[in-house]
Amino acid sequence: MDNLELIESFSEFKDDKLINRETLMAILEEVFRNTLKKKYGSDDNFDIIINPDKGDLQIFRNRVVVEDGAVVNENQEIELTEARKIEPDFEVGEDVSEEIKIASLGRRAILALRQNLISKIHEYDSTTIYRRFKDLIGQIYTAEVHHIRHRAIILLDDEGNEIVLPKEKQIPSDFFKKGEHVRGIIESVELKGNKPSIIMSRTSPVFLERLFEQEIPEVMDGLITINKVVRIPGDKAKVAVDSFDDRIDAVGACVGVRGSRIHGIVRELGNENIDVINYTSNASLLIARALAPAKVSSVTINEEEKRAEVFLQTEEVSKAIGKSGYNIRLASQLTGYEIDVYREGINDEDIELSEFDDEIEAWVIEEFQKAGLDTAKSILELEVSDLMKRTDLEEETIREVIKILEEEFED
Repeated sequence: MDNLELIESFSEFKDDKLINRETLMAILEEVFRNTLKKKYGSDDNFDIIINPDKGDLQIFRNRVVVEDGAVVNENQEIELTEARKIEPDFEVGEDVSEEIKIASLGRRAILALRQNLISKIHEYDSTTIYRRFKDLIGQIYTAEVHHIRHRAIILLDDEGNEIVLPKEKQIPSDFFKKGEHVRGIIESVELKGNKPSIIMSRTSPVFLERLFEQEIPEVMDGLITINKVVRIPGDKAKVAVDSFDDRIDAVGACVGVRGSRIHGIVRELGNENIDVINYTSNASLLIARALAPAKVSSVTINEEEKRAEVFLQTEEVSKAIGKSGYNIRLASQLTGYEIDVYREGINDEDIELSEFDDEIEAWVIEEFQKAGLDTAKSILELEVSDLMKRTDLEEETIREVIKILEEEFED
């Protein structure tokens, strides 16, 4: 096999990995130099000439002519008699350039060279993919479902790159079929061995932020800025927006007429309920806005402890808490304050639920309070079925609590 035939046989790697010929030639030179170092101890006196257009490669070894029997380093020097076999008029002290045929390296060296080439091309390919996706972290990316596993979905993009969407990075209502296209953000990229591990996420707050940028021109143009995004994926999200131009209604622009602009985002996120609020540096006002749709009567802030006491009318408490406590939890995350909700003007005939701590276990009282039910009458006014929906308590537990509260009022 001559040099050209061998180079052409390597071209299959170029085609498989979409590596241009120039890059392939550079990898070839590196691999050949490593082979020369192993065989001759050094590659300093070798010239490797590559012709990318023809895909040809030639290797020349340069040595100095010395007297017969005076060779100290066979790789660097050549006896006069041997030199004159190459060219009859060589003299001592002259430089001899001799072409080395690849076949002369030996079958085992060529096989090793081929394996090294494959390894280098894979390494180059992996490094290129790693760098590319590293630059895409935090950006929306689309790929096709290739394989569905119990703990992850394996996606392939148009170039055949494998992207993993783990179960915990999927919205609970997500259901994808093979061949379906999926959108998410590139959350992380790592090199594991020589293979890049690319992780996609659909649960990250950044994904919602990028969707706002894509779907709302004012956000894309910088006329509206997103201050913060918090999410309980698939259930509820809150987005604080601001605008430096007083003529722009930031919330209205994001939501659109009858929710037209935000509808596509909600659908993408599995009907996730999205509250968009105007950001303000006034902490009390921000907390009041964050607790929407509840109407807050007053807010008292303890800056040192980063806590806020919020007072509301009785009918507003459950709205502030929200289903499973999601509304108040997200409001706390959005504002950075621990929020405690209190009923305003409790009827003298009503009793705080905490006063029953000698008869009702603390965790049961806490479960009712999470749902905004912090007085006896707030529980007694509701049906057992409603109480079961609002809390995670069993029917038996709820009926036992009701019995205790009813006995108190009978007395």
